[in-house]
Amino acid sequence: MPQATEMVDDLEAVAHDHTRPSVGDVTEALGKRSVGALIALPAMLEITPIGGIPGLPTTLALIIAILAAQIAVGRDHLWLPGFLDRRNVSCERVIASAEKLRPVARWADKYLGAHIHAMMHPPAHRLVAIAIITLCFTVPPLELVPFASTIPMATIAIFGLGLLFQDGRLLLLGWVAYIAAVSVLIFIVPWGNLATRLAG
Repeated sequence: MPQATEMVDDLEAVAHDHTRPSVGDVTEALGKRSVGALIALPAMLEITPIGGIPGLPTTLALIIAILAAQIAVGRDHLWLPGFLDRRNVSCERVIASAEKLRPVARWADKYLGAHIHAMMHPPAHRLVAIAIITLCFTVPPLELVPFASTIPMATIAIFGLGLLFQDGRLLLLGWVAYIAAVSVLIFIVPWGNLATRLAG
């Protein structure tokens, strides 16, 4: 089973090896890990200080949506288009984000594992992928509201961790969070005001 702390170590190593690591550098480092890592890591990065970079939450959501779409159609090998593969950030931000993720990774390694196997049976992964895609569509407009994009991204992170650790408890929690997130996004977020700001 993949170890979360090992992935954080790999993320930090990429930052040390490159002045401005790209998305491709990170995905290459995690290439042999489960697809859950490639879903969870961008979502978790958005929740850290790196998510404050203008436009980056949308970029991360686009990456996640492309990966999730490939899961939804049953592709075995995942890919990213070149313009996303080459997108980069400073190594200092990546290292800072890795350190923020490390305590969470240690906790995950200690407590997460295979539970509620029924949540892992087909077509569970494809349904999760579709839910993730719908959440990704909400991120671009939510960038106009401080910290609002954390709502869908936190839910995506839970789904990704559930896929990564093959833990049905996390997938069940992800569905509960999904219902809560959709409810918040529909009834609380001022979509009319966002539309006006986007049009202006």
